[in-house]
Order: sequence, then C-alpha cells, then structure tokens
Amino acid sequence: MGNATLVIMAAGIGSRFGGGIKQLEPVGPNGEIIMDYSIYDALEAGFDKVVFVIRKDLEKDFKEIIGKRIEKQVETAYAFQELDDIPEEYKDKFQGRTKPWGTGQAILCCKDLVHEPFLVINADDYYGKQAYKEAYSYLQEMKRDPHSDKLPVCMVGFVLKNTLSDNGGVTRGICRVDEFHMLTDIVETHNIVKTQEGAAVQKEDRREKIDVESEVSMNMWGLTPDFFEILDDGFDKFLSEIAMEDVKAEYLLPTIIGDLLKANQVEVKVLQSKDRWFGVTYKEDKDVVVNSIKELIDQGDYQKKGD
Repeated sequence: MGNATLVIMAAGIGSRFGGGIKQLEPVGPNGEIIMDYSIYDALEAGFDKVVFVIRKDLEKDFKEIIGKRIEKQVETAYAFQELDDIPEEYKDKFQGRTKPWGTGQAILCCKDLVHEPFLVINADDYYGKQAYKEAYSYLQEMKRDPHSDKLPVCMVGFVLKNTLSDNGGVTRGICRVDEFHMLTDIVETHNIVKTQEGAAVQKEDRREKIDVESEVSMNMWGLTPDFFEILDDGFDKFLSEIAMEDVKAEYLLPTIIGDLLKANQVEVKVLQSKDRWFGVTYKEDKDVVVNSIKELIDQGDYQKKGD
C-alpha cells in the first residue's frame, strides 16, 4: 500500500477546559491520551508517518508526554504553529494580536514536511477505527483528474447525534451532500445542544430544531500536497483583507474548503463513519471520554495493557 501521513493539530490550549492543556490529559487506564488511540488506529489502518503541529513553548512537555513514545513506533515530525509566522509585510499590521490564526495556518506549517497524501485531525478528538480505514483507503486512490481543474479532497463525515456533548453547546460543520456523496455545502453551525427531541441550535431567545441524523464535519480532512499552494495563496489574501482590529478572525479549514467549493476549485468526497465521536470540549466531558475508552477496551477494540 502507498504512503500516507497523519497530521495532528495540537497547537491549541482549550480555553473552555479550565486553562489546562486538554490535548495532554490522560484518559486511558495506563495514562494514555486521546492521541495515543488516534495514532494506534491510524497505524492499524496503514498510515506510516505522523506530523504533530504544536507551539514551540509546548515542545518540551509534548515530547515528554507523547512525542518520545510515538517516535519509537513510527516516523515522526514536528511543525510549529506560531502567531508571528506570517509574511513579513503583515507583521506590523498585527503586532497586538494574541489569538492564533486557526486550522488553515496549522496545516500550512506542514508544507515542508509532508509530500504525500495526508489526513488532518484534531488532537483532542476520538474518531474511531472506521474513520481511519475509510480515509486511508480513499487517500490511496485520490489523484487529481488531468481533465479537471478541481483539486480532490475528502472528509470523513459523522452523524450529528454521535458527536454531541451533554455539557454544553458545540460547533459543527453541517454538510449537504449529493447522491454521489460529494459535498455540496458546509455550514459552520454554532451552539448545537442536545435536547429531549434530539438537537437544536441555541439562539439568544429561542431554540431552532436541527436534524440529529445530519452529516457533520469533525475536522477530519484528507488532502494532497497540492493543497499547500492553495492554502498559501489563501492565507496571504486572508491577511490582506481582515482589519487590524479584528483580533478574532481565523483562517479555518472548513471555511476555506467551503469557499473553494463555491468557487468550483475543489471536489470533496464525503466518507461516512457510523462510529461514535467523542472529545473534550468541556472539562466535564473528560469523564465521558474515560468511560467510553474503558467500554472500547472491554469490548476488545484495544488491549488492556499498554499496546
């Protein structure tokens, strides 16, 4: 089988998670973190390289807690996402900025390290084994059509009801797909909450019902190295267009791909996973993750002792 890289976005510290480095919280019986399970599933599916996107100030802790362990199992590299890693002409404009630039910049940091098809995931999300198998298999055949200007992309879609939190609202990319399971639209939808009937979008003064069977993006994207060029050009355009005082603007992968889709520059195959996703959005979610991992171990998905 061919080469494929797993890119793990781990540069963020979760503000809603009490200020701790939520990506490094142990959830398994032997101190494993969510990334351990993600990497295990990816290697089992066929991926043969891991690139961690981290911040420079996390490097020491990160390598102690997981990096050195993973380096013994698979080819490993580190990309560093920094606030000031932007073209020189924009540095004065954004001197006062403290918020990172988002997932688009995170992927861009990998451009000198990744030369094969790759899968992007969040560090603190558990996606399940099926997702990696589907993605690896599709990445092996995902090539640019010589007769088309469109860049091939794939994403693993999850069922909304399998991705909700009991502890508060979540943001999900709600997807529309055609009969060939190609993505036609993706709408970043904020504050989706669990309800007795299923799910709803919590507005200031009301709740709008939403179909719990909707397909959603959980930031699990399959890309080819050609995508770096698009990201590079797009980031430059993004920086030139946002106002200096807009300190919250981020260059986000779902938005980038949604815009490319509208501009007819990409075609996105939506692969399906029926597995339950879980992650640590809120501090209270940690118990759910710990219990879910224990259930998976008990049913034989993972070994009881260290793998």
